Amino acid sequence: MNLYVNQSQPHSHNVRQFRALSFAPMKPSFDLDDLDRRILQALQADASQTNQELAAQVHASPPTCLRRVKRLVEAGVIARQVALLDPAQLASTLTAVVEITLDRQGEEEQQAFEALVAREAAVQQCYRVSPGPDFVLVVLVRDMPDYHALAHRLFASQRNVRNVRSYFSIHRSKFETAIPLGAAAEAP
Repeated sequence: MNLYVNQSQPHSHNVRQFRALSFAPMKPSFDLDDLDRRILQALQADASQTNQELAAQVHASPPTCLRRVKRLVEAGVIARQVALLDPAQLASTLTAVVEITLDRQGEEEQQAFEALVAREAAVQQCYRVSPGPDFVLVVLVRDMPDYHALAHRLFASQRNVRNVRSYFSIHRSKFETAIPLGAAAEAP
């Protein structure tokens, strides 16, 4: 971990880097037992299965399984259930990883930029990062003309965007949405 002060960066940039590095990892607010982990692992692989199928897969009774899933939903551990679509089947084949550096990095300016990209459907993910750029975006568009139009809307026309660096995927070797849950979940 590099904690030196970079004299070439504005003071606010260095303070933001230090604050980001100094926070201890938060303890999860929900304790998961072995059955919870097995249920979550199974649902991450296939959320369309019935409660009966899920219960059989995780070696629990259907009523117990249903209660556990309901509790996980109510606790916010299961945020939502979605269908994962194949972008190539829908002609959205250009993925870009985009680094953004803002001219002014105050909280208000960062929130304004986040609100701007949140309204753009092509932005799949947006992260505040440190050190380096202020944001990293994952963008999915149909082709280069679509990317050019998006870049003009989100970056070139914004007065507070100082620098944009884009990387274009030529091959996706891995894409996973499942969150690793540990050894207990791997052996239902």
